[in-house]
Amino acid sequence: MQSPIQERRAARADPAISEYADARMNGRAPPTGKSPPMRLRDILLAVAVMAVWGTNFVVIHEALAVLPPLLFAALRFTLAFAPAAFFVKRPPVPWAQLILYGLLIGVGQFGVLFIAMDGQITPGLASLVVQMQVFITIGLSVWLTGERLKAMQIVALLLAAGGIGLIALHIEGDTTILGLLLVLFAAASWAAGNMVARRKGDADMLGYIVWSSLAPAPVLLILALMAEGPGTVIAAVQAAGISAWAAIAWQAVGNTLFGYGVWATLLARYPAATIAPFALLVPVFGIGASVILLGEPLPMWKLIASGMVIAGLAVGFVDTKKLARRLSRGQQG
Repeated sequence: MQSPIQERRAARADPAISEYADARMNGRAPPTGKSPPMRLRDILLAVAVMAVWGTNFVVIHEALAVLPPLLFAALRFTLAFAPAAFFVKRPPVPWAQLILYGLLIGVGQFGVLFIAMDGQITPGLASLVVQMQVFITIGLSVWLTGERLKAMQIVALLLAAGGIGLIALHIEGDTTILGLLLVLFAAASWAAGNMVARRKGDADMLGYIVWSSLAPAPVLLILALMAEGPGTVIAAVQAAGISAWAAIAWQAVGNTLFGYGVWATLLARYPAATIAPFALLVPVFGIGASVILLGEPLPMWKLIASGMVIAGLAVGFVDTKKLARRLSRGQQG
């Protein structure tokens, strides 16, 4: 992740980005009505992060062939914290907030997701279903903060829910109802973590992720010893080869340090509305990698269900006010 000095130097290369980034880095409100165009390098970086996050579901699938799910999750968060904490400063937020976020994301999201992917759901469908966190986050925001639900958000939710319903009607083989429910629980935990993270203020997101990883690591290890057994845990660690440890490192370095580091940098440079739609590529990469690398079947119903969920996500990103203004100008012209 770039330092503030590097950010300013990079921003000077483009006046529009400079005005927006300088405002964000100095704690001022970004200029309204001005959305700086993304540079090609930043577009490629955003796509690269989505590729890492999407194809990671295949990496998880392969690692689970060697490591039990809770142990795998414990090792993932241990490595995400241990070396990075020496280089990344702890954000100025209460420990209670970091611990709560870490438990929701580490145990509730990834711990449960890894259990689901251990023979209960295919990597491609897992990468798709977990994106329901977008709509659960909206629902929690409506419930907890009184935020009003927009018409387009209702349409988006109905589309995505229809896609999940279609998946439920075609449960077979490598995917079970339990797996589907577990991934939806993981999505709900992710959404709850999003609500906690909203209270972080201007704290650096990379530091937030790294230091919050301290909380779930011991909890997941204790759960692994209780649920999977000390003998299984010790045998799995001893049997883990280079590929398994590479998968663990990929979780920490690829997903956490690179993924969240670049993502936080892009969010500092551009409006969230410019960056957020790139998340639509996560299930695309997830399903594509699962089909190509693992031979996951892609029948018509799965294509339709995927299309409905991704379309729902896309509709959820539509700025209704801008759309109304454009339609109004079109009618006047």
